[in-house]
Amino acid sequence: MGGGPEPGGSERVSGRPRVVVVGGGLAGLSAALVCADSGAEVTLLEARSRLGGATFSFRRGGLWIDNGQHVFLRCCVAYRGFLRRVGAESMVALQDRMTIPVIDPSGRVGVLRRSNLPAPLHLATALATYPFLTPAERGRSLPVAMALARMDPDDPELDLRTFGDWLEERGQSTATVEALWNLFALPTLNLPASEASLALAVKVFKTGLLSSRDGADVGYATAPLSEVHAAPASRALKAAGATVRLRTPVRLLRVRSAIDGPRLEVAVDGGVSEADAVILAIPHQEAAALLPPTAIPSQDRLVDLGTSPIVNAHVVFDRPVMSRPFVAGLRSPAQWVFDRTRSSGLQRGQYLAVSISGAAAEIDERTDDLRRRILPALRALFPRAETATVERFFVTREHAATFRQAPGTAALRPAARTTVPGLFLAGAWTDTGWPATMEGAVRSGIVAAREAMLLTSRVPTEVAA
Repeated sequence: MGGGPEPGGSERVSGRPRVVVVGGGLAGLSAALVCADSGAEVTLLEARSRLGGATFSFRRGGLWIDNGQHVFLRCCVAYRGFLRRVGAESMVALQDRMTIPVIDPSGRVGVLRRSNLPAPLHLATALATYPFLTPAERGRSLPVAMALARMDPDDPELDLRTFGDWLEERGQSTATVEALWNLFALPTLNLPASEASLALAVKVFKTGLLSSRDGADVGYATAPLSEVHAAPASRALKAAGATVRLRTPVRLLRVRSAIDGPRLEVAVDGGVSEADAVILAIPHQEAAALLPPTAIPSQDRLVDLGTSPIVNAHVVFDRPVMSRPFVAGLRSPAQWVFDRTRSSGLQRGQYLAVSISGAAAEIDERTDDLRRRILPALRALFPRAETATVERFFVTREHAATFRQAPGTAALRPAARTTVPGLFLAGAWTDTGWPATMEGAVRSGIVAAREAMLLTSRVPTEVAA
């Protein structure tokens, strides 16, 4: 895909600044698009045979399968800007009003639906009628929500403790944490409140739920993720004049002295590419191996960001069993359930994807054991599943789905700019102020591209904030 010289050719084609982006996930795609739109000569190098990073699709048994269930919120303005830029807005749905159905194994249903009142009153009715909290628990949760709205997620003291400890100090029962706070914290932080950073939890609740009435309206893909991200981004990059090279792992990143200043060299199989700026948009474990010494503070501790897994169970029934696009399962191993029938291309029956975040216990669980737990859970949530036949059941596992968003990680997340002139970092693990989400990834790419264009005196004019 794309044109331009093969690796090894370092001769400048034009007077434009040369930018090499390493990594073709959302961070790298966003960075490459901003740089190309700003007039740079861009080459994107991706080690795998596909773009999309942690959000991709594959074919199995004639169906399109997403590797995971990725949702976004209306407050994710950078990610939504990315969708607009690549022309993929028509392949996602965004609720007119936050509506989250919650079902417990007894079949009891509650719906968290916001009103049109100003924030934070927009959630008052939803909380007052939420059946999984007692009146006393509802009353105790209100001042906690108001306290979250007043807190500063950038306060470094907040990253020294867990969200769960903070909730316990404010009288939040285990049942309240499970039925309310973990409903949002677990899928966004990929850790339960008992393990997650308070600073990141404040960011989630303040930005998504408490600052504006429509911030938490839920969006989700209605097509395979590769059709939403990789394919349109590839077309957009080609149209912008960028070069995309797949199956091109970077072996070495080095700095070479030149008369007019240092030059960055990116070594791949078959040659070396020289660049005015390099944006490293790869997972933190891989970045730690490529970064020149002392490129960032605490570089030797970058691996301490750790990883947190996500497991997805994919179930195809011979008939429809769930009538909603998604459901949260309370006190159930089926944490979140999504209807992926249409996007997968299934012609008969229903395909449900069960997403399990913070899946430290499930990541190494045998598929047969997961099946024995997940199928009864689905039958408890959806009575129609009792008489339905399971035609397929399989599991996908993302061992390093996100960095581990626990206390102490804020100090380990580096800024976009490194100490090496012309070298920048992007990725949801960098210091975006956001959790490890699609929004965080896109924002990181935009920030890195801005820095690169400032260095080369090509400031981007229209960039999503």
